Amino acid sequence: MKKVAVIGGGPAGLAAAEVMAEAGLAVTIYEAKPSLGRKFLMAGKSGLNLTHAAALPDLMQGYSDAAPWLYPAVAAFDSDAIVAWAEGLGQEMFTGTTARVFPRAMKASPLLRGWLARLESLGVVSKTRWSWTGWEGETLHFDTPDGQQSVACDAVVLALGGASWARLGSDGAWADILGGAGVPLSPFAPANAAIWVEWSPHMDGHVGKPLKGVAWRAGDHRSRGEGVVSRRGLEGGGLYSVSRGVREGARLFVDLLPDLSVDEVAARLARPRGKTSFANHLRKVLKLDPLKIALAQEWGRPWPEGDVATARRLKKLAVAHVGLRPLDEAISTAGGVRAEALGPDLMLRAAPGVFCAGEMLDWEAPTGGYLLTACLATGRHAGRGVVDWLAG
Repeated sequence: MKKVAVIGGGPAGLAAAEVMAEAGLAVTIYEAKPSLGRKFLMAGKSGLNLTHAAALPDLMQGYSDAAPWLYPAVAAFDSDAIVAWAEGLGQEMFTGTTARVFPRAMKASPLLRGWLARLESLGVVSKTRWSWTGWEGETLHFDTPDGQQSVACDAVVLALGGASWARLGSDGAWADILGGAGVPLSPFAPANAAIWVEWSPHMDGHVGKPLKGVAWRAGDHRSRGEGVVSRRGLEGGGLYSVSRGVREGARLFVDLLPDLSVDEVAARLARPRGKTSFANHLRKVLKLDPLKIALAQEWGRPWPEGDVATARRLKKLAVAHVGLRPLDEAISTAGGVRAEALGPDLMLRAAPGVFCAGEMLDWEAPTGGYLLTACLATGRHAGRGVVDWLAG
């Protein structure tokens, strides 16, 4: 039997291992952490949004400039295939109102247990606390609890993750190894990241409150999603969707009244105010909740003269921030192994027999099921690549 190493025990590595074991290869998974699927389990704490129920052309739009080279992998394991696969592991699935697909259990642990049991039944071996340190000739080297170990194999799938959530295993340390081997890499950058805001003291009472019914814009990136005020800034799906625009230097704006036009807002502001404070006037005529009023005061003052100018500001309120939160806090990572470094089967052009999959590849996508879809799909695509390559 041909021996294959999978380095990284996240969803991409497990997907590759499954395909290769089904083809009769002897597969061993090497994971630096004490257990497999740690970031996968973390994703499950918010319900495990496994995929997005969209037709393939619409699904691919989520991958923007990486869509052309990701297409073969995702087309071979699209959202319908992922649902069928998860159901085959005993998980009932459902599609939410925003086309996001979840296990009925709303957590990752039952799916992961079934998956690991399937891999074990296929003969897949796993070794945890084995940290890959590179090659010496054709041999893989690892730091292990029993000291340094060397492994010889016929092919390798690298599924080492990005560079966020290092405590779960994605620390990006592999970039030094591959970069030193001449593999073209793009620098790591935060994706789906929170916005770093240094709040004034008057926002203290609003920490933890959700911000609903708003629209965000940063360059070409737009969202009607929600946000949450945190001690460190703004979080939530609405912000993550536009964080790429912020990262690329676009100004971030929020529309506090996306369902009203500037003229409609101005007309309401023009109603008699009397001795009412400006904040109470906003509450009465525009039905703004306390959080929206607080944000309007935080970022809108000093207010311009005239109702139309004020309406424009409320509809396009510049968010005062200091950038994205640090990379390790980001949900996912941009950058990594560049497309030109890979063949169509995801094998490294500079290292025959070495394949890459998952978030360590240079692509990014919004939350909503796109991230796990691409991790699973590229893992399986790399696994098929290994099978075909070893078959000659």
